[in-house]
Amino acid sequence: MADRPRRRRLRRSLLAALVTVAVAVPVSGAARPAAVPAPVPTALGPLRDASQAALHERYAASRQDILAAGRAALEHGDRKRAASLRQMASPERQFLAFDGRDGGRSVEVVGDLSAARRIAVLVPGAGVGLDAYGRLRRGAQALQRELGEGGAVVVWLGYRTPATLSPASVTDGRAAEAAPALRMLVDRLSAARPGARISLLCHSYGSVICARAASGTPADAIVLYGSPGTGVVDVAALRTGARVWAGRGGGDWISGVPNVRVRLPFGATVGFGTDPVADRFGAEVFDAGDGGHSDYLLPGSRSLTNLARIASGRAPVEAGGASEVDHTPVGASRG
Repeated sequence: MADRPRRRRLRRSLLAALVTVAVAVPVSGAARPAAVPAPVPTALGPLRDASQAALHERYAASRQDILAAGRAALEHGDRKRAASLRQMASPERQFLAFDGRDGGRSVEVVGDLSAARRIAVLVPGAGVGLDAYGRLRRGAQALQRELGEGGAVVVWLGYRTPATLSPASVTDGRAAEAAPALRMLVDRLSAARPGARISLLCHSYGSVICARAASGTPADAIVLYGSPGTGVVDVAALRTGARVWAGRGGGDWISGVPNVRVRLPFGATVGFGTDPVADRFGAEVFDAGDGGHSDYLLPGSRSLTNLARIASGRAPVEAGGASEVDHTPVGASRG
């Protein structure tokens, strides 16, 4: 019993060290992306129709917004942003929405949303943006291939992500701002594709956003992976009817982040509390393999296989062998 206060002090000291590093370590270019100008995007209105014709119209309008933002970036002298946007404006790309202002926001579809029976919404964490988007998209493509026919992936870059080493990455301010937009997207996907199974796949800081958006969501599953915590003590506090899963790769550095939540003297709260893979959190834990923090969507990985299985309504493969089949029909809600 005497060791408990000592362990608590150690964890608080470790978190304080993490915050100090986040504040003190400069992140090259962290402030630049938000300063790149972009025009006001087309007012598309909410997604209500997921027919091929309606989606084609949205995709075409977003492509024009991306091209306009690319021209603005080039005029501003940011060749890296302009090159990234040229790739995003390729004719085969499908964006439900795009806004190049304030660092950039985008919602991209990989697969055929008009016929999707299984929709996986990818919610990225810190350090992802328009200038560092390629890896996220490659992961989305790998996931869509695993989902197969009838599966679509929606890549939601709907907020200005914090830099990996920054004060914003250890507080929930950005998550609080982002959660309403994520909740709205899931609501509209559910209305536009009634009967489709929707899963939120939430990586790292993205799991904090998903926790904020969980209450009342029509999503069938919420998957937290590479998570530093969610800001709540357990699954019950999420107030969701979705089935909640959690996983962490064996080589993920996030396991070394203290799972505490500390209120600082000036009112801010730092840290995200209970580890989602801990028994006391109450999530269903799946095998995420041995990969690192950025490896969950790598082709051929155990983590990718299991993320796709969960998004498809099937039980994940367990360590050392196959699991029993989950007989829940694909597309059926668990809520």
